Amino acid sequence: MTLNYIWFAFFIVAFLTALVKVIFFGDTQVFTDIVNSTFEMSKTGFEISIYLTGVMALWLGLMKIGEEGGMVRILSRLVGPFFSKLFPDIPKDHPAQGAIIMNFSANILGLDNAATPLGLKAMNEMQELNTDKEKASNSQIMFLVLNTSGLSIIPLTILVDRSVLNASNPTDVFLPILLATFCSTIVGLITVSIYQKINLWDRVILSYLGGLTLFIGLLVYYLTTLNPAELDRFSGFASNFIIFSIMISFLVLGFKNKVDLYGTFIEGAKEGFQIAVKIIPYLIAILVGIGVFRASGAMDYLIEGLRIIVSASGLNTDFVDALPVAVMKPLSGGAARGMMIETIKTHGADSFVGQMASVFRGATETTFYIVAVYFGSVNIKNIRYAITAGLIADIAGIIAAIVFGYMFFH
Repeated sequence: MTLNYIWFAFFIVAFLTALVKVIFFGDTQVFTDIVNSTFEMSKTGFEISIYLTGVMALWLGLMKIGEEGGMVRILSRLVGPFFSKLFPDIPKDHPAQGAIIMNFSANILGLDNAATPLGLKAMNEMQELNTDKEKASNSQIMFLVLNTSGLSIIPLTILVDRSVLNASNPTDVFLPILLATFCSTIVGLITVSIYQKINLWDRVILSYLGGLTLFIGLLVYYLTTLNPAELDRFSGFASNFIIFSIMISFLVLGFKNKVDLYGTFIEGAKEGFQIAVKIIPYLIAILVGIGVFRASGAMDYLIEGLRIIVSASGLNTDFVDALPVAVMKPLSGGAARGMMIETIKTHGADSFVGQMASVFRGATETTFYIVAVYFGSVNIKNIRYAITAGLIADIAGIIAAIVFGYMFFH
């Protein structure tokens, strides 16, 4: 599903909902509210984009130093043996292996601009090995599902958006997102491995997955021993310590490899400024669409419907106001971002709903978009079980986001 259809649907559903409210409930104010929301959300989109320019310039400048300093290459060497076991159909020295590892390394570091071209290159390299050019190979499906699981050490755009939306501690969602995406990635990997009969008990795979899972398990266990105040202090310290340590490591690595730190930072910062300016029309478009959707009352009906379903299962429903972000993310990253921003504007960045919206946005990836772009780039028509496995990973990420969101914030 493209953003074009989602955006169109926001307006049509809003119009039909407003008509129902006028005809059956005599609510003549609803169209005034809808029109006012278009002006308000246009203003909000522009203001966010302006604030965004400085933070994006800072982070993309630092990211550029890390990239030039060789951070991606270091990560590539660290995960190389693991990936060779997950992609057994790819010969050891084939260019596809390098592109795959570089793509995942860039994704983990939050280097979206570098990750996408590397991902397209990886798909093209794997297509050369594919014996049936219209049918997705095992390697291509594994690659796609791991991409859609959304594992990232630095959820940069989410932290930036929370910062410009006046969160008192923008990084408070860092650990919950990391834990949720880990669960999503593990479930996606296991799902595809079952389909492809990959031996998860292989010594190399087991050492990587076992070691990482043990670390995450111990971390979660430790977190459960803390009271709410201690958990809040630990989360704030750990999140900010890790992020600043990564920034320092970029600078140290760049200095060690004789990178022109200041010049490289300026080069990356210029890219950040340009990106921030480019997204203004896109952000305004999606925020206006979501704004009319909420102003018409359609959002309230959607949330109340979800609340009834969740309540019937006996679960606490406090997270339901943020759930539309989770529903939207597999369909469109732009729509999910707009939904998160609109939710935070309504409930506040430091509210439980605002924090959950942020974690939901980071817990999964844009499954349908990634499948469409990556498979479309090599003319694959039969994608086999790629979307099924990707959505299973998404559901795991959403469930984990709820669990860790309640652990950290409720």
